[in-house]
Amino acid sequence: MSEDAGEAGLSGWLVTGAAGMLGRDLTALLASRGEQFTGLGRAELDITDAGAVTAALKAHSPAIVVNCAAWTAVDDAEAHEAEALRLNGDGPANLAVACASLGATLVQVSTDYVFAGDGVTPYAEDARTGPRTAYGRTKLAGEQAVLEALPGTGYVVRTAWLYGEHGASFVRTMIRLARKGNPVTVVDDQAGQPTWTADLAAQIHLLASSNAPAGIYHGTSSGETTWFEFAREIFGLHAASPEGGAGRDLVSPTTTAAYAAAATRQTAPRPAYSVLGHDKWAAAGLAPIGHWRDSLHRAFPAILATTPA
Repeated sequence: MSEDAGEAGLSGWLVTGAAGMLGRDLTALLASRGEQFTGLGRAELDITDAGAVTAALKAHSPAIVVNCAAWTAVDDAEAHEAEALRLNGDGPANLAVACASLGATLVQVSTDYVFAGDGVTPYAEDARTGPRTAYGRTKLAGEQAVLEALPGTGYVVRTAWLYGEHGASFVRTMIRLARKGNPVTVVDDQAGQPTWTADLAAQIHLLASSNAPAGIYHGTSSGETTWFEFAREIFGLHAASPEGGAGRDLVSPTTTAAYAAAATRQTAPRPAYSVLGHDKWAAAGLAPIGHWRDSLHRAFPAILATTPA
């Protein structure tokens, strides 16, 4: 957090997109830690409206703003890139300008899709970007706007493969399929880092509360896996739960090409390699998020309990 924020009389947090999966976990974390905060969903603040953003920040005078508002429909963005850009590019730009005027810190949540997805080793924070989707291009525009307007108080936290207790996610989908007890096929040639939103919320809090240098950080779990292995882990956890089930042997692998050929809706290409490096955390003296499997085991009971039958 910037020292200038305290000198300017700013205090507390403002979370945009507070009704979403990450926003809900972040505001819950802030409440549990006794932080002063305001959570604003789309109904309370449209970040594409520059005037509304300026007015909201002046009214609440936050020291730290975390932008969880985003267009996240990857496939729909292909046909609606201009609309996605307004939310993912113009919105963060509006927040960055308002934060610069106040002297507030801004944390912009971004994505692995800013990379080409054809790497073979974890992408470093300063690795060359090269988005291949409309979604990735619009999120990269948001990153650039924040870093340009807030070179000393702007953070970009890239994440990937998010799941959580609130809203739709791969984990919840696999739980529903496990309950049906039918065989499923899942792609095994896309690598990434499943990341629990509660972990990401804690990491954002750690970062923004520290004196870490401004810039780009990767907010993903440690380790790596494929969607197939991730699904097998979920099915195994379901089988071991009170609900029971047939377990991980119900899951079989397929390729991205075969899945795309059978899909009726998917249009945006998926990155083959979405593993992000975490060196920036160590350089700032902060620990990254732990291993994805450990997080999944901790998160699973609550997600299972809140997944409708």
